[in-house]
Amino acid sequence: MRGGPGDAERRERWGRLFEELDSNKDGRLDVHELRQGLARLGGGSPDRGAQQGISPEGDADSDGGLDLEEFILYLQEREQRLLLLFHSLDRNQDGHIDVSEIQQSFRALGISISLEQAEKILHSMDRDDTMTIDWQEWRDHFLLHSLENVEDVLYFWKHSTVLDIGECLTVPDEFSEQEKLTGVWWKQLVAGAMAGAVSRTGTAPLDRLKVFMQVHASKTNRLNILGGLWSMIQEGGVRSLWRGNGINVLKIAPESAIKFMAYEQIKRAIWGQQETLHVQERFVAGSLAGATAQTIIYPMEVLKTRLTLRRTGQYKGLLDCAWRILEREGPRAFYRGYLPNVLGIIPYAGIDLAVYETLKNRWLQQYSHDSADPGILVLLACGTISSTCGQIASYPLALVRTRMQAQASIEGAPQLSMLGLLRHILSQEGVRGLYRGIAPNFMKVIPAVSISYVVYENMKQALGVTSRSTGRS
Repeated sequence: MRGGPGDAERRERWGRLFEELDSNKDGRLDVHELRQGLARLGGGSPDRGAQQGISPEGDADSDGGLDLEEFILYLQEREQRLLLLFHSLDRNQDGHIDVSEIQQSFRALGISISLEQAEKILHSMDRDDTMTIDWQEWRDHFLLHSLENVEDVLYFWKHSTVLDIGECLTVPDEFSEQEKLTGVWWKQLVAGAMAGAVSRTGTAPLDRLKVFMQVHASKTNRLNILGGLWSMIQEGGVRSLWRGNGINVLKIAPESAIKFMAYEQIKRAIWGQQETLHVQERFVAGSLAGATAQTIIYPMEVLKTRLTLRRTGQYKGLLDCAWRILEREGPRAFYRGYLPNVLGIIPYAGIDLAVYETLKNRWLQQYSHDSADPGILVLLACGTISSTCGQIASYPLALVRTRMQAQASIEGAPQLSMLGLLRHILSQEGVRGLYRGIAPNFMKVIPAVSISYVVYENMKQALGVTSRSTGRS
């Protein structure tokens, strides 16, 4: 492309812009000059990509600024991204973006905006008062300015599953084509797996207590949190509180990898090359991917329950436990409780996504006047609330699954089907019986979210993945 008349015109235009922004005339641009220059031009803050360009990664000669050639290279890459985004928003491909197309684009991100809000966004870019945005207006508005209208909303509010609360029913993370091409996706998966491992280990005593109460608590014994903890410590000492944690951590990597690969394949099979899915489409693809992953790794779930509930000296280890189950109960034992587990994906994933989208919309409509970045506390709160609501909805199925996994190992326990067990619990204990162990489950949510976030951010730093959000690593 270099040498063509269009390229020469662009380089000349960029050269004039460079001279205008280079206030001290030293032939270099830094972030301070970008901010000052754009304020003079009425453009607000520079795009984060431009700020990141003035860094060891984007600064070719590592001197802390951009010379003219580096500035032009950045703008060339930027224009290519803007052109792709412009075409994706121009639904009817007529070369103009109108109000309805802005609304449709936000709807595709799971965000409902009013006609008035869409018109406000359009007016901020429409220089010729045609009530449409052409490529030149789009390019000139966003070339150095932040894309907070669309791209930042997608980036900041992407519903991430790195906040590990020990559940396996979440919809997988969505990665952009850029993240896949640059290899960021696998680094984020590794960082998420490490965060999950540390988080689950830190909250393992509460997780074991939850499983213990799901299986053993009843109206007759009135087992509570302190009584359950004391009973476990008396039987096996303090170390026994971490029983079952090893395999709980071990299953993170295969489950995440299978779920991610299945999600991408299902997306491609059903919706082709469409990069951004609507919320309903994410729910369908995510639920199918979750069911695929659970089908493959489910024997590990059964082993986790058996090892969590084991008495001192009952098994020598993971392989011994697997061999004894196979020998005494046959291969079908490794899929006990599979049906309620897979059915639990639907209420969990559906309510988790729905609550998150509702909270996101409420925040964007009320507080996103200056930036689409809600800050980490808002994101953590929204993720925690939506996951907790999903857990409440799916908890009875999770309890039935756990009891079905464990019932063969409990002497005298009836071997019941899913419906038989539900009827038995309701007749003996009422609706409250379906929520045994939910208190320690809630108690572990905040520490699990906090630990997983801190570890995730530190792992991302160690792997060289930077966040675009200011104040976040």
